[in-house]
Amino acid sequence: EARRQRRLLLVVVCVALLLDNMLYMVIVPIIPDYIAAMRGGGRAAGPFAPAGGNESGSSGGNRSLLPARYPPAAGGNEDVQIGVLFASKAILQLLVNPLSGTLIDRVGYEAPLLAGLAVMFLSTATFAFAENYATLFAARSLQGLGSAFADTAGIALIADRYAEEPARSRALGTALACISFGSLAAPPFGGVLYEFAGKRVPFLVLACVCLLDGLLLLALAPPCAAGARANMPVGTPIHRLMVDPYIAVVAGALATCNIPLAFLEPTIANWMKESMGASEWEVGLTWLPAFFPHVLGVYVTVRLAAAYPHLQWFYGALGMAIIGASSCLVPACRNFGQVIVPLCGICFGIALVDTALLPTLAFLVDVRHVSVYGSVYAIADISYSVAYALGPIVAGQIVHTMGFAQLNLGMGLANVLYAPVLLFLKNVCQMKPSHSETNILLEEGPKGLYDTIKMEERKG
Repeated sequence: EARRQRRLLLVVVCVALLLDNMLYMVIVPIIPDYIAAMRGGGRAAGPFAPAGGNESGSSGGNRSLLPARYPPAAGGNEDVQIGVLFASKAILQLLVNPLSGTLIDRVGYEAPLLAGLAVMFLSTATFAFAENYATLFAARSLQGLGSAFADTAGIALIADRYAEEPARSRALGTALACISFGSLAAPPFGGVLYEFAGKRVPFLVLACVCLLDGLLLLALAPPCAAGARANMPVGTPIHRLMVDPYIAVVAGALATCNIPLAFLEPTIANWMKESMGASEWEVGLTWLPAFFPHVLGVYVTVRLAAAYPHLQWFYGALGMAIIGASSCLVPACRNFGQVIVPLCGICFGIALVDTALLPTLAFLVDVRHVSVYGSVYAIADISYSVAYALGPIVAGQIVHTMGFAQLNLGMGLANVLYAPVLLFLKNVCQMKPSHSETNILLEEGPKGLYDTIKMEERKG
C-alpha cells in the first residue's frame, strides 16, 4: 500500500511539474498576438509565431522560452515589456523560494504542494481572461509564486518518499522527463488550440488538469491529516544549508549549466535569421530535436548512477564539459542542420548534470544535516531561477554590446572551468549519516523507553 501510494504521489508531482512547464511555454505562440491585439493590431503575428526554444532541463519547473520574433510593428518598449513578462515568473520565484523552503520544512510537503497547485490554477484562469498587459504580468508573476511552492515541495516529496537509491534517482529522472515533455508539448498545444478554439481554451484545459491533480493529491495525502509531521525532526535552516560548501558547489553547478540554455533561448532566433537567413519553420524547430538527447541523458545517468553511484560527481562534471564545448560550437554553425548538433549537446549535458546532482543534494542533507528536503530543493530552485531571470533581460544586451559569439564563448568557458570544481564532491559517497535524533533511532535501535516510543511512532 505504501509503495502504491508513493507511486501515485510521484504521478501527482510529475503532473504538477508538467503543468507548470506547459503553462510557462504555452504562451510562446500566443503572446505576440496578445500584444498585437492590445495595441489594436489584431492577429499581427499569428498564433504560430516560432519559438526561440522549447526544451527544458530540472527540478525545480523553471525553464524559460521567448518568442523568436515579436509582432513586426512592435517597438523597443514592447520588446522590453515582453522580456520583463517572461522574466517575471523566475524573478518572483527567486524571491519567494527562501520562504517557501522554510515553510515546507516546518509544515511538510503536501500542504505547500496543494497550495502551489491552487495558485497555479488561479494563475491559469487569470491568463484565460486577461485583456491587458497588467493582467498578463500579474498572471505570470502569480505562476512564479505557485511554482515556488509546487515545484520545491514536489521535488522534496519525491526525495522524501524515495529515500533509497537507485529508486530516488529513477523517480527524480522521471520528474525531469516530465518537465522536458511539458516544454516540448506546450507550444504546439497552445498554438493549435488558440488557432481553432480561441485564446481561452488552452488555459482552461490546463486549469482543469491542475484542478484534477489537486483533487488527487487531496485523496492520497490530505494535508490536514498529516499529523505524523509532528513527530518528524525540524529541518536545517536554509541559511545554514547555503553556507554548506558541498551544497554550494552543487547549487553553483546547477546555475552555471543552465545559463547557456537561458541565454540562448531569447537570442538564437535573431542570430539565425541574420547569420544564415533561416526560415520561419527552421527557427521554430530549432529546439525540437534537443528533447530526445535530453531524455536520453536522463536515462543514461539513472542507469549509470545505479551501477556506479560513487561517480555522481563525474557525471555532473562530464555534463558541464559537454555543455561548454557545445556552447562554443554554436557560433561556428552555418546552417540549420549544424545548429541542431550543439543544441542537442547542451540539452544532453544539462540532463547529465541535473539527474546526477539533484539526488546528490538529498544525499548531502541525509549525511550532513537533517533529512528534511524543502530548503535544499528551494536552493536548487533558486539556482535555476537566477539563470532564467537574467536570460530574457541580460542576454540581449550582451549580444548587442559584445556579440553573439562572445556570449557563447563566455558561457562555454564558464562551464568548462566549473567542471573541475565538482571534484570537491568526489568523496561525498563515503560520508556517514549525521548523528541526528532520527538517524540514531533508525540505525542504532531504541535504547530506552523514549527511544522505543519514538521508533514505534515512526514505524506506525
